[in-house]
Amino acid sequence: MTASIPPIRVGLGYDTHRLGNGGPLRIGGINLDCQIHSIGHSDADVLLHAVTDAILGSIAEEDIGRLFPDNAAENHDRNSADFLHEAIQRLRSHGMEIANMDCVILAERPKMAGHIDAMKAAISKITETPIDRIGIKAKTGEGIGPIGQGEAISARAVVLVYKV
Repeated sequence: MTASIPPIRVGLGYDTHRLGNGGPLRIGGINLDCQIHSIGHSDADVLLHAVTDAILGSIAEEDIGRLFPDNAAENHDRNSADFLHEAIQRLRSHGMEIANMDCVILAERPKMAGHIDAMKAAISKITETPIDRIGIKAKTGEGIGPIGQGEAISARAVVLVYKV
């Protein structure tokens, strides 16, 4: 017998990708015009990957790597919005909705502040979640480690969901 889902749940997501030369950088569902890009099998959008895993975790479903394996041809260069859309469908099949999410992008470059509103709008549209429930902030690596040296980009996300 499976226990019923509590009226609220929390999910945590995390993703990291190496960076390479040449743009654009796909992050938060938008393209940033810059001279770097994330390296990955799909479009390597670290923010959408972290949000997807946070949602899937909140309902104790398989993670993004098991649902969309990086060795599957159909996922090559795939838009990460597809992954997030699937997570939202699974969330709703459990009778749940997003109360709010909070995200952090960790990147030395490019500067993210001027793009956060567009990322919030893109995530709001994909998830059909009011924009005032989506928090995104960006931090640098202060010159330390792969993020601080501009070799990698990372994102973390936490999501609170509730039973409708």
